[in-house]
Amino acid sequence: MVHSDLPLEWVKLCRLFISKELPNNASDDTGAALSNSVLLLLQSYPGDPMLQEYLKRAIEENLISVSTFISTFLQAARSSELQNPATLDMLCRVALDSHYSSGVPPIGSVVPYSESSITVLGTVQDALALLRTAHNLPMSHYHQLTTSASELVILLLSCVTDMSQVSTAQAMVVYQDANEMLQTLRLSSDVRQVLETFVMSLHLLMGDDAKAAREAQMMHAIQMALGKDILGPNSDTDIVTCSLMFHYFLAYRADEFGSGHGDHVVAILLRVLRSTSWTPQVFYTQLLLSAVTCLAQASSSGTEKRAALLWRAFVTARLPRLLAQFQSTVRHDSTEEADWRIALQFALTSLFQRADLLAHCDNVNFNMDPLDSMNEGMQSSRLFARDFLRQLVTEGLLDSSFANNLDQGLANDNSPQVQTDAQELGMNLEHYIDNRVSTDPSQYDSSAFVEKVCGDPSSHAPFADTVHRRFCSLTSSLEAEGLSNLCKLLYVYPIAMDLVSLHCKVSDMVARALMFLEEYDCESVGDPQTAVSHLGDVVLFLQSTIAQFQISSREFKLRERTLRLEFLITPSIQQIDQLAREDSNAFYSWFKALFDSNSEGIEDTILRTTRPKTLLRLAPLLFLHAIAFHIQNQMDKDVLNNGVSYFLGPLLHWTLVGIVKALITEIQRIGSQARAHLEVLQILLTSQSCPRPVLRLCGPSIMRLLVIPLVRDVAKTAAVNWPRRSSATNSAGVQAHMGTGNIVPWTDQPRQAIREALAMARSGKAPALDVDRCLLVLPSVKFLHLLWSELLAASCEGAIEACRRIATFVLTTPRASNGPPLMPTFLHVVLPSLITSVDQQSPANQTMSMELMVSVISYALTASLHTEWALHTVCGDDRPVLGQSTAGMAKRLSSELRRRKNSPTAGVISQRLSSSSSFVANFPMFMAET
Repeated sequence: MVHSDLPLEWVKLCRLFISKELPNNASDDTGAALSNSVLLLLQSYPGDPMLQEYLKRAIEENLISVSTFISTFLQAARSSELQNPATLDMLCRVALDSHYSSGVPPIGSVVPYSESSITVLGTVQDALALLRTAHNLPMSHYHQLTTSASELVILLLSCVTDMSQVSTAQAMVVYQDANEMLQTLRLSSDVRQVLETFVMSLHLLMGDDAKAAREAQMMHAIQMALGKDILGPNSDTDIVTCSLMFHYFLAYRADEFGSGHGDHVVAILLRVLRSTSWTPQVFYTQLLLSAVTCLAQASSSGTEKRAALLWRAFVTARLPRLLAQFQSTVRHDSTEEADWRIALQFALTSLFQRADLLAHCDNVNFNMDPLDSMNEGMQSSRLFARDFLRQLVTEGLLDSSFANNLDQGLANDNSPQVQTDAQELGMNLEHYIDNRVSTDPSQYDSSAFVEKVCGDPSSHAPFADTVHRRFCSLTSSLEAEGLSNLCKLLYVYPIAMDLVSLHCKVSDMVARALMFLEEYDCESVGDPQTAVSHLGDVVLFLQSTIAQFQISSREFKLRERTLRLEFLITPSIQQIDQLAREDSNAFYSWFKALFDSNSEGIEDTILRTTRPKTLLRLAPLLFLHAIAFHIQNQMDKDVLNNGVSYFLGPLLHWTLVGIVKALITEIQRIGSQARAHLEVLQILLTSQSCPRPVLRLCGPSIMRLLVIPLVRDVAKTAAVNWPRRSSATNSAGVQAHMGTGNIVPWTDQPRQAIREALAMARSGKAPALDVDRCLLVLPSVKFLHLLWSELLAASCEGAIEACRRIATFVLTTPRASNGPPLMPTFLHVVLPSLITSVDQQSPANQTMSMELMVSVISYALTASLHTEWALHTVCGDDRPVLGQSTAGMAKRLSSELRRRKNSPTAGVISQRLSSSSSFVANFPMFMAET
């Protein structure tokens, strides 16, 4: 008991000494000094468990990093005074256990993130020396030094990702050492396979010319990539992986891993490059072909024109910008920047041979007005391929001479550009856009401006950046009029906000708008009526944006403040006697101002003292209370209609979303007694002053109301004339075919979505799978079981590659923080039940199930690992974005498989995974037990 506290006391003393005696810049050397001090004592006290505890506690308390301990231990292990089997095995286990418990990939734990390849290779030499020592020392049943040393070698070799910096002399020394070990030592099969691959890479690296060095790096990357020894090489004709990725970027463009978050998108692109081991040529070829196929399908599928326009905006204007950022990220890799330029030229040459595919991309209509059908069916005169080339040149990804060779009409193209309009007014592009978005849309042809911006890809990024910058400036300075004009443009023309979302973070704009509503004070303004109208436009922008991008988060953080959305989500209607005193006072003041025959209207005082949140909460109750008074003959119809008319003007029309939804709910509840409610609802919906966002946001509820027979009968009796169905659906933003044709039942939609994705993948098309939508229907466990059954059925028909790619996408795509973690759920909840089920099948039926399990597990874990590496490299983000760390999931899965000693299926999976040298290099916890 006395000794158990010594390591802790030692750590405290070390911290005290460091804080008092060592300068700040000596902290990097402190860990090595502490590690060496304990290693020196171990020479005199071999295998001492107390000294082992000293090391463990120092690593746990971050006094010694795992990488520092490994490097100092391996250097010390070369000394004959430390070459005791029990001591070396103990130190190996300290290193390995510390790495696995950290939950960090080998790069970042075993070696530092920024460590040069030269230093890493020196550590590898020390590890090989330890492995040789382990084989030369006498064997013992009480330790597994050869196994531990082999595991450490495999871990370190997985960290040698770039050997272009390594000199020929250093490569020669390591090559001779490793090659001799392969010839003279009885190495285990797992470390032998990894070492043979490493030796082959070194052999190529020792060539004199740069070409041999690049080939060596490529060979090493390919051999170390997962799956070559399990499933064979990754396909060079795979558009499934990138198509699923692009659909997610676009569908969830306002989310954390959507198009608007550039760093996260680049990280996912880097993940795809690393996990597939594609060369730059193959990567760009698959990327461009997938993107253009997605656009072609959207342009020719007969869906609403906005979807096709959005795809064209993404491919022509956003993708080149992302690729420029991507190339900047990978520039430090061994593949030279010139290789990426050549790779892009190769990919474009291949793409431009697909004239049929490119032709489909030109079928896009740029008419913006959602209520104007005069130009329906008109196609753009702009050529997609020409716009795409121009943007690649603009971003510095392509030489203009090469672009002109691909499209000889590019140099003389006179397609209309927003830049031309700006020059005619003597402005630069950014100044011109800033001037437009700051002006009240009713004072100029805003529809024509938005239409021209949408049709000109060269203006998309400047437009988005200007809007975002202007939005941030206006909200920070509490400038209500300018913000009102900008918000009005964005909610009247949703496609304008779509363009912004492709390039900028929508969540940032939402947070700033919420902060503006919190901080703006109407009590200090000269004209509160105008001020409240301006605030109303901000509210309409928020309501429209939240619905347009299906924002699921209910709170945002800005400047260390937490901002909530509850007041914008229609709450349940409270009874008057349930209101808080402040709300109750406000309710009676507003009711008297709006629905009292003796009222002189809305006074400035009530506007100054009522916050927007309070009025949004009270407006539905005011309407229902007024209608109840009218039904009870306590209020004339003229008084009621006069009060309603206030809500059709700019002063209060921003409260209508909650009012309309409350009326619809009440009509559905009381049925035949809802005549007065229907009449009021008709006044609101048929008014020319009803804001478009109200119709868009309430459209689905309106359409559901229209098909209720009892409601139709009451409306007919009350002589309520609803707008024609087509007009209502267009205004509400509801697709015209809603409610007709063969509609898939709600509960069957996930199965249908999975089958459609598989069918498209097998037919060479660009598949899409909205996993988040499926999870609205099914819990995560049920969805994953359904996914597995559909993938297994398709695999039995020869589509195992498509199944593996779809499964990898589903399990390893980072999603919203409030979504269920699918990767750990599959590995630790679903997979065990699948293994039990397969165990009970006949041997003839087990083969494909086990093959698919091995494929999904191996590729998903590797993609997950590369996701973590990429996010750290690009964003400095070390969060377990898939729910748990990859190392933690792999370690738990390995243990679970080993515990199932009586399961043939678990045994086969373990054997297949452990026999893969490339997989074991990344996940040494799967190494076969000797």
